[in-house]
Amino acid sequence: MDTPVIELQNVIKSFGPVDVLQGINFKAYAGRVTALVGDNGAGKSTLIKGLAGVQSYDSGVVKFEGNEVHLNSARQAAALGIEVVYQDLALCENLDIVQNMFLGREEMTGMTLDEPHMEFEATQTLAGLKIRTVKSVRQKVASLSGGQRQTVAIARSVLRKAKLVILDEPTAALGVAQTEQVLNLVRRLADSGVAVIIISHNLQDVFKVCDDISVLYLGKMVAHLKATETNHLDVVGYITGTKSMEQA
Repeated sequence: MDTPVIELQNVIKSFGPVDVLQGINFKAYAGRVTALVGDNGAGKSTLIKGLAGVQSYDSGVVKFEGNEVHLNSARQAAALGIEVVYQDLALCENLDIVQNMFLGREEMTGMTLDEPHMEFEATQTLAGLKIRTVKSVRQKVASLSGGQRQTVAIARSVLRKAKLVILDEPTAALGVAQTEQVLNLVRRLADSGVAVIIISHNLQDVFKVCDDISVLYLGKMVAHLKATETNHLDVVGYITGTKSMEQA
């Protein structure tokens, strides 16, 4: 707990005259779920793209497990153990679960795909996360429900030995039962020692599964809160700018 998996210090990002991130400080710890909340345009996507290596920050310090790093590409971020599950999930509907979980990182035996080993690894990963809603790892993704697709996308990050998993609106457009299923999976993921960051507009989900809440407002980090020490009304106040840390 002493050393965060990821730490941002005074991170700045601008697009022309628009200062999108203004001196951001942020931490996420292993075994904890951290919510990143804020209204549209607050800077959440830009912050996450920087962590994913998609868009480099203009300045500031990024530390991974206590060591300063430079995230200039998605490959660099993935090599460290940073995985992002975007809202569109980036799954191929015409492929099965195994093929999606190993997409771009297929295992070979000689000149052919090592299908038995990949199937075994996919099965073990789903079992380790206690995912029981998938009948077969050879199901086509096109046949899966929204909740099942989300679990496959999360399981893929676990298979890649992620140390930090970032989930972009993981329960968007899901029903009540599927939302509960995904939130339970997120909790189990954190309990396995992974640092999890959730971007969400749904405060009910945030309070159900998160340990910490960080709030962005117009490019500034205005609050770092423990979920057990705050409430919906206070968080909404920070999100809308009607409340500040000085008033807390």
